[in-house]
Amino acid sequence: MIEKITYIESSQTDPRKNLAVEEQLLLTCGADECILYLWQNRHTVVIGRNQNAWKECLVDRLKEDGGYLVRRPSGGGAVYHDLGNLNFTFLVQKENYDLDRQLEVIIRAVKRLGIEAEKSGRNDILAGGKKFSGNAFYEQGSRCYHHGTLMADVNIGELSKYLTVSKEKLKSKGVDSVKSRVANLKEFCQDLTVAGLKEALVAAFEEVYGQKAGTRSVEELDQEELAGLEKKYSSWEWTFGRKTDFTYELSHRFPWGTVTLQLQVKGGRIEDAAAWSDCMKPQVILDLPRYLKGLYYRREAVLPQLGLFWSEDAEEEQMMKDMISWLSEVEF
Repeated sequence: MIEKITYIESSQTDPRKNLAVEEQLLLTCGADECILYLWQNRHTVVIGRNQNAWKECLVDRLKEDGGYLVRRPSGGGAVYHDLGNLNFTFLVQKENYDLDRQLEVIIRAVKRLGIEAEKSGRNDILAGGKKFSGNAFYEQGSRCYHHGTLMADVNIGELSKYLTVSKEKLKSKGVDSVKSRVANLKEFCQDLTVAGLKEALVAAFEEVYGQKAGTRSVEELDQEELAGLEKKYSSWEWTFGRKTDFTYELSHRFPWGTVTLQLQVKGGRIEDAAAWSDCMKPQVILDLPRYLKGLYYRREAVLPQLGLFWSEDAEEEQMMKDMISWLSEVEF
């Protein structure tokens, strides 16, 4: 049960610092506490936990233009952030996690600004039939968070400049381009500002949870811990992972996301493997390579091994079944 709600806002716009703050808040969130964290990144592409940076973003162009590329711990797809976008994070203990309640904060906040919004699927919020908020989810130990974007007045032209969204994914959404399926909240409220959106979010947060929010500042957090986390999010290893000299690449789009397997095969055995995906459940994708390494590159070796996968999460179980079904029809 939530007995305490806390609001914290970041004044910095470096995405590596903001992700570090988010992780430290997760690790220090109280037993009966819900934290609302608001933050902004400047000129940034953020990729999901299991995405291939080189395939999701025009890395060199972004770097030449002075932008940032960062990887978040949660699943999902790549997004572009500028100062016309506001990010939010709800952080709680698992037993207090309530996605509908958390999304209600967002919907009531924009309604205060005169904008009618609705949930779409599991992770989008729409206004006028267009997406202005995408959401992702992450859990660690007994704690978890739900975070997302709020497009207030984003430079939409920059989306297609740096992001490389597959035609297959766009087709699955029933649209021709990224720009055609998103909208800024400013289109529905000409006087909207990021500052006004923050005020509306705090008011809606207090209204939905029925109590006054306490406040914290980034300066109150453990600065040494923050420095270590910032170093992680700044590292090449975290952002890009490792490049595999793969022999085979297999890819398929499922209703829950695209999966790409890169396999290095020598002497008929899988010596190395990498798995990439924009799905919302990162752990099942992170587990895939260890099931594949050392196996003969044959269907009769791969499928039984993947069949050993077990999870308490029914969605993850179904995802693995879907992948086994797909691989049972692939030519090895």
